[in-house]
Formats: sequence, structure tokens, C-alpha cells
Amino acid sequence: MSSKTIILADGSFPEHEIPLGYLKGAERIICCDGSAEQLLKAGMVPDAIVGDLDTLPAGIAERFADRIYRSKEQETNDLTKAVDWCVRMGYRDLVILGATGKREDHTIGNISLLAEYVKETSVIMVTDTGTFIPLVKSSSVSTLPGQQVSVFSVDPGTAITSEGLRYPLKDLKLTSWWVATLNEAVGETISLTFKGGPVIVYLLFP
Repeated sequence: MSSKTIILADGSFPEHEIPLGYLKGAERIICCDGSAEQLLKAGMVPDAIVGDLDTLPAGIAERFADRIYRSKEQETNDLTKAVDWCVRMGYRDLVILGATGKREDHTIGNISLLAEYVKETSVIMVTDTGTFIPLVKSSSVSTLPGQQVSVFSVDPGTAITSEGLRYPLKDLKLTSWWVATLNEAVGETISLTFKGGPVIVYLLFP
């Protein structure tokens, strides 16, 4: 896997070989607050720790005082603080790990935030089951034949047309989150045509 900036959120630490591969091949690892403790237990070291630091153990804060970036902003969560910090640093090729698990409300919130992050970065979110890819315009996405695919629209008024899905979307407005879930790729790419958005595509690992 090519080197990218990894943002490790404080959800469930990755276990699947694919997110672990991103982590081990990272050019740099940016930890959201308490995730630094999980990273150290896995034998890796953070390049930066960003957040309000309310869950960062004192010993880790002292050990890595030279790479801590505290934000007291209460209008955003630690994941957004980390993304904003990366943008300011010029790191815009991002892979977010550890953003799901533990709490479902955090999971839903973090996934939805991809629609904001993609406006300024090239970003994906990788979990232990698959990959979330946000799109701001009509695009093609690489798939495997038979791969399970779900499509989510942030704006329920966005009409989406697809090519390469077993159950085609034809100018379909996704008025509820479930409407375009549990689909399947029939080839090596799917194409989504839409105006508005953003749209988030989920690809289940084969």
C-alpha cells in the first residue's frame, strides 16, 4: 500500500489485515487523543497527537510533549480536529482508521463527516469490514466482481444513476439511508452519476 497520512481515531483499534496494512505502511500517524495509547500497545509511535486531550494518559502526554497539539474547540470532535490539523500542515491524502466501534453514535457521526472532509482532502475511512469512499462529483470506483456495495447520499434530494451494480440506480433519490444498501458490483468498476451530493460509497472487503 502506498504511504499516506493515517488518522487513528479513538474507536476500536484495527484488527483486519487491510486497515493494519495501512497503519504499518503509513508515512505518518496522527492520533486522536486517547488512540495514542492503543497505538503504543501495538508497538507503533504517533507522529502527532491532536485533540482536547481529555482521554490522553498523563504519562503519554509527558513522553510525547513535543508532538502534542491541543485544541480546546468544543464545536468539533477530535477526529475533525485531527483532519483540520492535517489540512493546515499540508497533509491532504488521508486514511482514517479506528473511527467505528465502541459507540454507534460516534460511528454514525464519523462516517457522515466524510462528506465534509472530502471537500478539502482526498480521504477514505477503512474499518475492519470495508472501506467508505466519499464522492463530491460523478465518479467511478474500483471494485471486484461480486463485491458488496452500499451507497449513501448526504442530501436526500440528490438523484443518482449507476452503472456496474447488480440492482441499478436510475435517477434515484436516496430518501432514507437504507434505500441503496446491500447492492453488488458485477465487474471491476462501478460508476455513479449525480449532481449535488456528496455521496458516500461503502465497499465490503471480499
